[in-house]
Amino acid sequence: MALIVQKYGGTSVGSLDRIRNVAARLKRTRDEGNKVVAVVSAMSGVTDGLLKMAHELTPNPSERELDVLVSTGEQQSIALVAMALQDIGVSSASITGRQAGIFTTGSHTRGRILEMDPTLMNGLL
Repeated sequence: MALIVQKYGGTSVGSLDRIRNVAARLKRTRDEGNKVVAVVSAMSGVTDGLLKMAHELTPNPSERELDVLVSTGEQQSIALVAMALQDIGVSSASITGRQAGIFTTGSHTRGRILEMDPTLMNGLL
């Protein structure tokens, strides 16, 4: 059984129909006997909209808060993909990078992966 990681950008999850298509593709890959992990971006335009709001609110938003704000777009998408999978009978859970055991540098907006602890991911798979 192979572990397949599929990455979906904002355009791929840019509408509910596209999210359903992503879920169907993930299900097909799983039905072929693979373990599947999906890495999902925010829906098309969401990140730009969030950044625009932040900069309209204040000319110098903190990088830490920008990271928190931008992550909400991804959290929306991962939850919607998990719901679409569940709707077609696929057990799934949305998790953030931190919940997945990914540890990064403290450089806000420029973080790099330092290490990974696959314990939770392995348990979910």
